[in-house]
Amino acid sequence: MVTTRFAADDDGDLDALYQDVAEADLQPLWLLKGLLPEQPSAMRPHVWRAKTLRHLAERAGDLVGIDRGGDRRVLGLAHPDLGGLPFATRTLWGAVQYLGPGELAPAHRHSPSAIRFVLEGSGVFTLVNGDPVRMEPGDLVLTPSYAWHEHHNPGNEPMIWFDGLDLPLIGNLDAVFFENGPDELTPYDEVPVSRSEQLHGTAGLRPLYVDSSLTQQPAEHRHSPLMTYRWVDTDRALDTMLAATGGRAAALRYVDPLTGRDMMPTLRGEMHRLLPGHRTPTTRTVGSGIWVVHRGTGASVINGVRYEWGAGDILVAPSWAAVDHEATDRADLFLLSDGPVIEAVGLARTETLAHPQTVTDTVSA
Repeated sequence: MVTTRFAADDDGDLDALYQDVAEADLQPLWLLKGLLPEQPSAMRPHVWRAKTLRHLAERAGDLVGIDRGGDRRVLGLAHPDLGGLPFATRTLWGAVQYLGPGELAPAHRHSPSAIRFVLEGSGVFTLVNGDPVRMEPGDLVLTPSYAWHEHHNPGNEPMIWFDGLDLPLIGNLDAVFFENGPDELTPYDEVPVSRSEQLHGTAGLRPLYVDSSLTQQPAEHRHSPLMTYRWVDTDRALDTMLAATGGRAAALRYVDPLTGRDMMPTLRGEMHRLLPGHRTPTTRTVGSGIWVVHRGTGASVINGVRYEWGAGDILVAPSWAAVDHEATDRADLFLLSDGPVIEAVGLARTETLAHPQTVTDTVSA
């Protein structure tokens, strides 16, 4: 926290100077404390439990309807160190969204970019700029900046997914725009394979001679043209990596299939797989991250505190926090981070510690 000490001593002239400085909406740098800390962030790690998230989302599903406008049935992760703001970190929004059977969420678009990582349920699809994208557990679905999106649940069971946005970052840049779509929703009797998957869903093969209007890829290549990364493909790739390397852990990054760059200019997505008993090296990274447990059980040590977790739990690791993970059984962890922004402004920095962290406390699952 930045604080200012205005009254330095009993010098009346100096006191008067500080009073005049304050009335002129100025602050003397020489009295500011905490403006330039020795290292990033005094934010603490934090965890939200799947049981609590599911229970409250289901209650909201019973009591709160889908309203027209910017609202979805969403429970935002409000980190206790952010003074009541509905943000998971200073740059990342995290939330769980609940869509009940037969419900439709109207179209809107906004300048913040978003991702959906499906936690539970089946049969839902979202339209991204009119392209119908099926959603199943473990799938990652993109909603790029300014992309129209609406959600449909024609099935008989609810779906819960994790929402990740760069909303705090875009808000601090004073660049948030929002627009409602038409009230009429696009009807679909049967959901086809999305156009983005047909064009870009084959790893290592880039389409040629395709009308650029069909690729959803802007000229400046701002985001991936592939709107969904299927769990079946991610799962297979992780297994193949483990078999090929003989390792105890594997990780993949979701990238633009045309450029190899991150899926979004402001958001990075990764999937990490740990085999039972494996503990990862302890690392520190500039930039914050939200870890979503897709499957399995284990624990993460963050700045010396051991957080036990299971499927559906969500953890925040602040910038430059020391982090390592250990699996009790086979575990898959999805990571959303602000890495592309940190790299774009030349502030990327990672450190691997020589020894495992000493655990000072444990937060049980």
